[in-house]
Amino acid sequence: MTNEPIRDEPRLFDALYEDENENAVVRALRAGARAESSDEEGTTALYLASVQDRLGAVRLLLAAGADPDRASGPGGSDLPLCGAACGGHTGVVEALLSAGARPDLREEFGFTALRWAVGLGHAPTVEVLLAHGADPLLPGPQGEAMLVLAARRGSLRTVRALLAHGAGGQGQESVVALALAEARRIAALDPERELLRGLEEAYGPGSDAVVRRERRDGEETVAVELLRDGAPSAGADQHTGHGEIAVLLDGLAGRAPAGRPVTGRAPTPHG
Repeated sequence: MTNEPIRDEPRLFDALYEDENENAVVRALRAGARAESSDEEGTTALYLASVQDRLGAVRLLLAAGADPDRASGPGGSDLPLCGAACGGHTGVVEALLSAGARPDLREEFGFTALRWAVGLGHAPTVEVLLAHGADPLLPGPQGEAMLVLAARRGSLRTVRALLAHGAGGQGQESVVALALAEARRIAALDPERELLRGLEEAYGPGSDAVVRRERRDGEETVAVELLRDGAPSAGADQHTGHGEIAVLLDGLAGRAPAGRPVTGRAPTPHG
């Protein structure tokens, strides 16, 4: 007879997949489930908790020894920090970073957590990543600059955060110019029509579409959902701050309105 605990990984994953009560996670860990365990598909417990925005479970797993940088999935291609950043789960992102997750670590296809958060307009997540040392000048997997990506997305708060941490500074004049051009281009378009056009190009025309406008993290977003047989089949959204971004970047490029000083510094983030 041994004193080795009975490992209970299935119970741990049941708790993560089916039970929103963190007490079930505690019980599984106490029964001997490893914080570093993974399921039959290679998904780690920490990754699953991170993408589901289970902050309590994430903290429990980290405290029990889960590696915040351990890759997940069949090919080890997914990172907990990237999964949380993609969903805009800012609390989880902060917990992972505080536990030692490296902010600029890339997934298999070259995405970083900052690339996910900027591209999807998750401004609070962007702010936390930058505060923990994420590099705003590190390009995305196709060489895309974060400032250009943020201007394209239309999140003024994200643009301000990037500028406040060094994006668009000395030697980045070409990046600022490109971001400004993108903001101006998209500001001149009808966002609902453009989102619908993109969806129909990717998925084919639907029978109808639903448009929603809402405020998220202090910024307006517009979302279009393509319907087929009355059911949602595809969707896309974007922020609507392109005009304000163009004004901000125009000032940085040295074309501010008369009487307004150009300092090259970003306004203080708010929202």
